[in-house]
Amino acid sequence: MRSPLSSVGPLTEFIQNALGLSYSMVGLVTTLPLICFAALSGFTLYFTQRFGLEVTLGAALFILTVGTVGRSFANIPALYMGTLFIGIGIAIMNVLMPSIVKRDFPERSGLMTSMYSGVMGVGATLGAGVSVPLAHTTNWQFSLGSWAILAFLGMLFWIPQLRNRTKPKNPIHIISAIKKLGASPIAWQIALFMGLQSLIFYAILAWLPEILIDRGMTQTKAGLVLSISQGTGILGSLIIPVVAGRFKDQRRIVVVTGAMEIIGIAGILITETFMVSVWAGILGFGLGGNFSLALLFMVLRADSAELTTGLSGMAQSVGYFVAAFGPVFFGFIHDLTNSWNIPIYSMLAIAVLQLVIGLGAAKDRVIYENS
Repeated sequence: MRSPLSSVGPLTEFIQNALGLSYSMVGLVTTLPLICFAALSGFTLYFTQRFGLEVTLGAALFILTVGTVGRSFANIPALYMGTLFIGIGIAIMNVLMPSIVKRDFPERSGLMTSMYSGVMGVGATLGAGVSVPLAHTTNWQFSLGSWAILAFLGMLFWIPQLRNRTKPKNPIHIISAIKKLGASPIAWQIALFMGLQSLIFYAILAWLPEILIDRGMTQTKAGLVLSISQGTGILGSLIIPVVAGRFKDQRRIVVVTGAMEIIGIAGILITETFMVSVWAGILGFGLGGNFSLALLFMVLRADSAELTTGLSGMAQSVGYFVAAFGPVFFGFIHDLTNSWNIPIYSMLAIAVLQLVIGLGAAKDRVIYENS
């Protein structure tokens, strides 16, 4: 779910040189999946009620596999069409994972959220760290397409589940769910918290290597720094949900993870390449922790698996709509100013806003299906 996304940033220069794309157009390769996340997340509840959870997730894995392979062809239409398929597959999977945790592991939500978000972080780290060496060994097309292997393996492991067609026992009317969640301050705080976290995450994913290359770092080292941020993000994803799941109120934890994001971004801003791996690591831990917190909030703040699916769909639809502006916006600002300073200042302000909103999402409150 993450390696097809994290593998793009380190390969930006390869893609630009081969296809003649501007920074804004390369940013669109990262933004297009986010647009899919925003557009499709709200419909996943309908798909699960119509076809069942297992079939819906299996179809998403197939679409992800096809898109990752298709994107590797060395032409612009294939690049964007494959990216579109990747976005569709991941959008559905993003929504379903919290509902699976709520349904199957209600007493171990913190641990299970930690496990799956941590494995997603492993995928992101591999994509960021291996893509450039793999491109040098083979070519950038093979490097982009090779991540289809993971999606294909996931699809194979999921095949036995297709015998089941689990549908909600008490289906929620989609319009009613939208109205209920749309009127809930808790749902909006979770959605915006996730959106601002994702905006920063995907902007870092798309542009951190290019920022460092612009400062004189080699492509390989820049990709390594990005992989460090993804690696510490794994630690954040593993540790934070387990700790947070022990408490009903997570505001103190949000303060810690939010402060780490701010410190990491500020460190990247005020230094060229000195200690940049440290700042990237701190930032990655904060981002990973906040991402897993957003997922955990979807589980903790809804009283049923069905409502969790609805809340997950709304939060990810709104959240990724916000996040979709990040990579293209920062790339556009760089094109205008020929500098990365203004985009990084903007990122710092967004991190502060995210912390404020996260304090509301972290309060001990629940959305009830029948209230």
